[in-house]
Amino acid sequence: MIATLAASMGLNPGDAAFWMPLAFMGMLFLLVLAGTVFDGFDIGVGILLAWAPAEERGRMMNLLSPWRDANEFWLLLGVGLFVAAFPFGWGAVLGQLYGPLTAMVIGTVLRSACFELRIRARTEHKSWWLWGFWAGSVLTAFGQGMALGRIVTGYQTVAGYGWFAVFVGFCAVATYVLLGSSWVIMRVRGALQQRAANWGRHAVRWTAAGMIAIAVTLGLANAGIFYKWSNLAHIGVAISTWVLLLGCFVAIEMILTRIVAGRARSLRAAPFLLCICLLALMVGALAFSLFPYLILDDLTLWDAAANTDVLRLVLVGVGVAVPVMLVFNLLAYRSVFSDEVLRN
Repeated sequence: MIATLAASMGLNPGDAAFWMPLAFMGMLFLLVLAGTVFDGFDIGVGILLAWAPAEERGRMMNLLSPWRDANEFWLLLGVGLFVAAFPFGWGAVLGQLYGPLTAMVIGTVLRSACFELRIRARTEHKSWWLWGFWAGSVLTAFGQGMALGRIVTGYQTVAGYGWFAVFVGFCAVATYVLLGSSWVIMRVRGALQQRAANWGRHAVRWTAAGMIAIAVTLGLANAGIFYKWSNLAHIGVAISTWVLLLGCFVAIEMILTRIVAGRARSLRAAPFLLCICLLALMVGALAFSLFPYLILDDLTLWDAAANTDVLRLVLVGVGVAVPVMLVFNLLAYRSVFSDEVLRN
């Protein structure tokens, strides 16, 4: 497939002009997945503050303290990589996403400011900043979902597609609630763990609804994508993806039900790991559907990419930043499976 694609552009697979844009898109895929997971559970815990008992909210905020700044860096690095490596595409893509991106930026800034100000605020004022962190988390999750809905429909402006983007926005909130619940389950025990499992059970169904809606709409909105997933050459990939998705959803539901009942404590890390699998499958399936386009049927990776000299320079920067981030996160998350319980 790769050789045929290269030949269609008059290039060899070994040419830098061919493989470098492809490599950068692969790195962008990994950064999007890392940002969705690491910043996602952070967002999810923030959303859950509205349902948590007042005496547990400070404890939940403290669960995030060691790695909040690192979590947000993945998103910034991904946006920076996209802008630097694909200068002829970012304007066209981001120009279609002004509304969702504005919500994401406002939500991210609000979350960061409220988290830091809460730490320094007087005791009687801490709740104000806590609710600001909650509002920023909801806004960030909803904005990301809206952006995904717009991308899936090829940025079409028909009214029905607009409502679909809103629906995906709400499902994205549910997905982050599921991820945040799974993180809390893994970090604490007792009543809060059981509450988190119950929150996750409600969220997993909306997460499933959102992923199914995205898959169906991708095929209905673009005949090329429908053909890619339904032709015999790729039918094995399609069946495997759906079986894995179904298996992950069923397993998460079963484990959460057991945790609510006070059982399956040995499996408390399983929901979080299964959520990572779900997100990897979703992002991977989306990348497979859109490849090789940045804008469906209009702009390919190679049309949007910078020249090879610029890509080499960007590659040096990524080669420095990503290992540093990986080391930082590995050190910060080394205690993730411990029985430590953080209190306000």
